[in-house]
Amino acid sequence: MIAVAMLRALRPRPFIISSSSPSSPLTSVSRYISTLVLAEHEGGLVKQSSLSAVAAAGTISEGNSISMLLAGSGPSLQQAASHAASCHPSISQVLVADTDKLAHPLAEPWAKLVHLVQQQGSYSHIIAASSSFGKNILPRAAALLDVSPVTDVIEISGPQLFIRPIYAGNALCTVRYMGAEPCMMTIRSTSFPVPLNSSDSKSNGAPISQVDLSTFSEDGIGKSRYLKHTSQDTERPDLGNARVVVTGGRGLKSAENFKLIEKLAEKLGAAVGATRAAVDAGFVPNELQVGQTGKIVAPELYVAFGVSGAIQHLAGMRDSKVIVAVNKDVDAPIFQVSDYGLVADLFEVIPQLLEKLSEKK
Repeated sequence: MIAVAMLRALRPRPFIISSSSPSSPLTSVSRYISTLVLAEHEGGLVKQSSLSAVAAAGTISEGNSISMLLAGSGPSLQQAASHAASCHPSISQVLVADTDKLAHPLAEPWAKLVHLVQQQGSYSHIIAASSSFGKNILPRAAALLDVSPVTDVIEISGPQLFIRPIYAGNALCTVRYMGAEPCMMTIRSTSFPVPLNSSDSKSNGAPISQVDLSTFSEDGIGKSRYLKHTSQDTERPDLGNARVVVTGGRGLKSAENFKLIEKLAEKLGAAVGATRAAVDAGFVPNELQVGQTGKIVAPELYVAFGVSGAIQHLAGMRDSKVIVAVNKDVDAPIFQVSDYGLVADLFEVIPQLLEKLSEKK
């Protein structure tokens, strides 16, 4: 990818540097914009992060033709295809790759599928959410297509103009893509919220088409293998999409003490998060990690207990609407980004909150 970038801090008005010299002309924008969204599904439903990718695709250009690609096998895939056809008004077509070779979202077969579908559809853009799914597949698919992806996009200013954070979110980079088609990118789902009324908003669903897999090759697919899928058996909301997140850090001191966070989350109807220090210490599993190397969240309310506020953690939650921090260290960096801060011992504060909060209805 050839790109021209401008770094900016503190989110000022964007200033774009472009090159118009004969030696490095800008690639002309395609007259026809068409986008392929790589979608993740589970339990017969398209995941919210993939719907955010659809929302991002809708901002590329007016009249953008958006196709959603689903892969897998069995009844769950067909249910997800039906959901995809009616879940967002911007989706013009749903492509389904039904084969046992794609039963699990491994990078190698998915990348070959993307390469095949691109050859058949000649899309100008390919988008995936910046989740484990998207970050696993898109780079490999981009290598097969011989293009360089733009990652972790938080704003789309035009078909070839994107904004992404760098230096753990302390600066923003405006990038003009000047490479060959397709322009491939991962988007930060928290930056492209899906309207509440988008679900089931289409009276007539988008057409569902089967991908022609007659030339789908198995060469190189077996370099990795599926072992197992684990998930938490809990009624708490998903961490990536929760309205309220309660996070614990190293200050909890043990996995047993971390249960205080879980009890408080149950009272608030919130998701549970953790810092990398808490995850590395074995307090909670790594799927609860919030931060630069974990999940990026932007809830309406983010409550942090015993979180120092390392820059890597702040990168994953600084876009939260309201941040509340409880830490007994008055100089903890978390207080620099929090809207409300309480210098106190969390082992005294949490029991008081549990006592005063009514049971979640």
